[in-house]
Amino acid sequence: MAMRVLEVGAQRDNGLAPRVLVAEDEADVLESVVYGLRSEGFDVDAFRDGETALGAAESSGYDLLILDVFMPGLSGFEICRHLRERSVVPIILLTAKDREIDRVLGLELGADDYVTKPFSMAELTSRVRSLLRRIELDREAGAEPALRVGALRIDRAKHRASVDGADVRLTHTEYKLISLLAAHPRRTFSRDHIMRHLWNGDYDGDQRACDVHVSNLRRKIEPDPKHPRRIVTVRNIGYRLESA
Repeated sequence: MAMRVLEVGAQRDNGLAPRVLVAEDEADVLESVVYGLRSEGFDVDAFRDGETALGAAESSGYDLLILDVFMPGLSGFEICRHLRERSVVPIILLTAKDREIDRVLGLELGADDYVTKPFSMAELTSRVRSLLRRIELDREAGAEPALRVGALRIDRAKHRASVDGADVRLTHTEYKLISLLAAHPRRTFSRDHIMRHLWNGDYDGDQRACDVHVSNLRRKIEPDPKHPRRIVTVRNIGYRLESA
């Protein structure tokens, strides 16, 4: 089933609140998140199991998904993996504080961000607004000319990327990352600079998330991701884009 994803900018122009899907099996956590987001003006749908949440995500247009990693039936990981085969809808995962492997795996599966439990509603709301805001700003940059670096082309008007003429499906995070690198080819960016760019200056977390996003991007644009020629690692600093 094809997924319909509404554009944040279009919704706001129509005066409609951004639609958020929340999937969490702990009743008290779910109630708190739903109440907090609705209090901030979001249109929220809540689910307590993975199968129902996935069905809703596939049949309705949401601006953002918040998925608990561990739920009955389908996990947040499995939902994320399934949706990334057909959609770039922004995804935030809720993960355990002491499970770094969960956070890394979630990013590898295409999640845009994670929030560790226990968390405050102020933190979660901030992450939601930041993610939606950066998507909106990216769309506003659509009037800028396309970028070309070797075989890579970034169509900023259509929010798309292609390699050797073949379209590449990118998440919002991956698109913003490759746009930064392509706007300044051969310039080295630190991990901290990249993460702050991705989050419009709001990021204050683990820079290792940068490596995961780069790894995901390499799998999509490199002929051989294990021996990258386009996104090159600069040891102890960060990354740069070459015109390979």
